[in-house]
Amino acid sequence: MYKLIAIDIDGTLLNDRHEITDEVREAVIAARKQGVKIVLCSGRAVGGITRFLEDLELTGADEYIIAMNGSRIVNTSNNEVIDKQTLSLSDLKNLYALSQDLDTSIVFFNDTDICALNKEIHRFTVKAAYLSQVKIFYRDIEEVTDDYTISQVIFVDDPERLEKVSTSLPAEIKNKYVIVRSTPYYLEFLHPEATKGNAVKKIAEKLGIRRDEVMCIGDGGNDLSMIQYAGCGVAMGNAVEELKQHADFITLSNNESGVANAIRKFVLR
Repeated sequence: MYKLIAIDIDGTLLNDRHEITDEVREAVIAARKQGVKIVLCSGRAVGGITRFLEDLELTGADEYIIAMNGSRIVNTSNNEVIDKQTLSLSDLKNLYALSQDLDTSIVFFNDTDICALNKEIHRFTVKAAYLSQVKIFYRDIEEVTDDYTISQVIFVDDPERLEKVSTSLPAEIKNKYVIVRSTPYYLEFLHPEATKGNAVKKIAEKLGIRRDEVMCIGDGGNDLSMIQYAGCGVAMGNAVEELKQHADFITLSNNESGVANAIRKFVLR
């Protein structure tokens, strides 16, 4: 029996209209009533995740979320940060210099906001701020000090340009960071320990839940680590091909309530 289900948000929990369907909501609530721990796990900042907790009736004691692709684990019942993985100011400056060389837009998440390092803020940065329910601030790179928390650094660009950027990254950069493509227009750089898979593992161990009792559901490249960790890794029907290749089960798409389909198949009695 699965005792913990980690669910990605965009492209997984939500359909393409950014809605939780009634079918998905009912399946999640039914699993929770059976005692299954539900953990929302996203590249979004904390504020972009907590907005869904009440709707899914995940507001009791010891409820956890995973934010910023594993950079934060938060107990939402008391707002305690269980785990936090950050980058250094030196990391940010090195990645900023690289973004200048590759002529791409760059932002970083701190605890509560997005800081854009280019005066011309990319439209996809605005989208990230809207979905995560955070503000955007412009900062010159020289204004950023050690006081800033740097949770993740993101190159933001049109998909075609970002694909070229991705293939142009130096080997030392690839070896130093966790690099994920959460969407076609975000290329994210994180602390080497900051993955969704590591975060799910930490929550499972904290709760005394075995790996084979964990189900993870996702659709993007940033979900691969948790799909590989899970006892049952579920890829959405709309998932990227790499994720489908590593999944134990491929469910329906996010527009067909694929999360509900997987929960009904493997969890609900």
